[in-house]
Amino acid sequence: MTKQTENMGMNLPNPADMAKTYAEVAQRASRLINQFMEKKVKDGVNAPTDELGVAKAFMDMSSRLMANPYKMAQTQMNMMWDYFSLWQNTSMKMLGMPVQSPIAAPKKGDNRFKDEEWEQHFLFDFVKQSYLITARHLHDTVAGTEGLDEATQQKVNFFTRQYIDALSPSNFAMTNPEVFRETVKSHGQNLIKGLNNLLHDVESGDGQLRIRMTDTSAFEMGKNVATTQGKVIFQNDLFQLIQYNPTTEQQNKKPFLIVPPWINKYYILDLREKNSMVKWATDQGHTTFIMSWINPDEKMAQKSFENYLLEGSIEAINQVCAHTGEDSVNLAGYCLGGTLTMTTLAYMAAKKDKRANSATFFTTMLDFSEPGELGIFLDEGAVSGLEKRMAEKGFLEGSEMAGTFNMLRANDLIWSFVVNNYLMGKDPFPFDLLYWNSDSTRMPAAMHSYYLRNMYLANLLKEPGGITLGGVKIDISKVKTPCYFVSTIEDHIAPWKSTYMGARLPSGNTKFVLGGSGHIAGIVNPPAANKYGFWTNDATDGNLPESPDDFLAGATQNAGSWWTHWNEWVTALPGGSTKVKARKPEDGALSVIEDAPGSYVKFRLDTQKKVK
Repeated sequence: MTKQTENMGMNLPNPADMAKTYAEVAQRASRLINQFMEKKVKDGVNAPTDELGVAKAFMDMSSRLMANPYKMAQTQMNMMWDYFSLWQNTSMKMLGMPVQSPIAAPKKGDNRFKDEEWEQHFLFDFVKQSYLITARHLHDTVAGTEGLDEATQQKVNFFTRQYIDALSPSNFAMTNPEVFRETVKSHGQNLIKGLNNLLHDVESGDGQLRIRMTDTSAFEMGKNVATTQGKVIFQNDLFQLIQYNPTTEQQNKKPFLIVPPWINKYYILDLREKNSMVKWATDQGHTTFIMSWINPDEKMAQKSFENYLLEGSIEAINQVCAHTGEDSVNLAGYCLGGTLTMTTLAYMAAKKDKRANSATFFTTMLDFSEPGELGIFLDEGAVSGLEKRMAEKGFLEGSEMAGTFNMLRANDLIWSFVVNNYLMGKDPFPFDLLYWNSDSTRMPAAMHSYYLRNMYLANLLKEPGGITLGGVKIDISKVKTPCYFVSTIEDHIAPWKSTYMGARLPSGNTKFVLGGSGHIAGIVNPPAANKYGFWTNDATDGNLPESPDDFLAGATQNAGSWWTHWNEWVTALPGGSTKVKARKPEDGALSVIEDAPGSYVKFRLDTQKKVK
């Protein structure tokens, strides 16, 4: 054994503490079991459902595989050869002899096997490589199945990966060296504490497992998250409008309005001062406004996508213009907020409304023909199932959407916390990004159903007149507003090649920028951090090539943050550099309602109460 596994502390735990912990676990477990049984007696037994059609997909795959026995035999022989090679390497390692390069190695960035024992100790190294060999051959076999349609292939690939990830030796106490050391060192107290954490999460989830990703008690809205100073100057049933206090003596004449997604809270753009885009934009001289969407309940079940347009984005533009006295604004929309923003521009174009001076889109999908892995959860069966559940409550639970997003990156957003919380017995670390990530929001039934069916399933938004809102046929091709699209190369929610296709729909001068990293980190990328970089292709401005690969082939990689590039772009537009005296929220036409971040954003579903 290595020094790490040899140097286990032999101090016995305090018997009184052990007894207290065991008693608490026993009480919780007994109570949960009783509650579960009572609920089952009350609810009855429901037949299992397969809304996603996973069983059928795997049956189709199995029949295709069995139809080609030669290929299956060849795959098995290749795997046996890899195992034989691994046995040979392991035997040599046991004898202290030098070995060749590993038969299987984790991919770069795979943090499951970062502990040095995975490589240094022959037993853990053997377990690790055995898993990686099996995972590789299983994935290749499934991915190489011939004759499956694209949707079925994508479905079996995804759920095979979920299965493979779940069975990683890093997820089990006796095969994870770090957990093994801690178990020996603490005489199993880590597992007892982990069980206590598990029971706590099941209790908090009202019988369903809700894995805590962070210590939510470490944060307070307005104190150490969403800290940029400002005022709420307007509110209706759907949103509050926040204007931020100026930090410069003069500001740009054109106000800046951000439309965040209602699928998440707005403060991802205002986590803390050093990475707040809200604070940065204000420091650059923008009179910055942001919409804070309400977290809806059953009373808002009939709020539609049309309501979010007319009572949401259009109303926000109305209020910003009225408050500042300006005749146009610079808009920015993030993800689903960007989809609404482009819909708003098309509505305004039909109405001859010229109050949009420019529009910026963060990771925004407009053409949904290639939605990536999210499409697995959005076929007819899945949407019908969602609609049934939404009909019962009037909304889609925020946890359902959050769970889906977490599955897209299961190792990082599920299994790493299983290991930390339940096997290592540690409390979640305070992390502002994960605090925001756990702060889920509901979706009104009518709005969400319309969005899923008309955009994801039917892909009608990209079609001229494909949808009608407020009596207006929406036609993105009629939008002539200068547009700036920024997507991120590792985005797993809005794949950049899909967002690129949407960027080609408006007819005005359009700039497309590709940032580094993913859906969040690539957008929340302050210049001071000097991370990730971004790609531009000035030759394609206003005339984006049909293929995203063609765009990237001719692109230039730039260091730093796209934020500064965007600021140069927006201030270079006609009238963009014109300055006015700094605007304080209390000096405008609207009255101050309350301090930022406002009350709408403070309602958390995991507490079911207003956060003070």
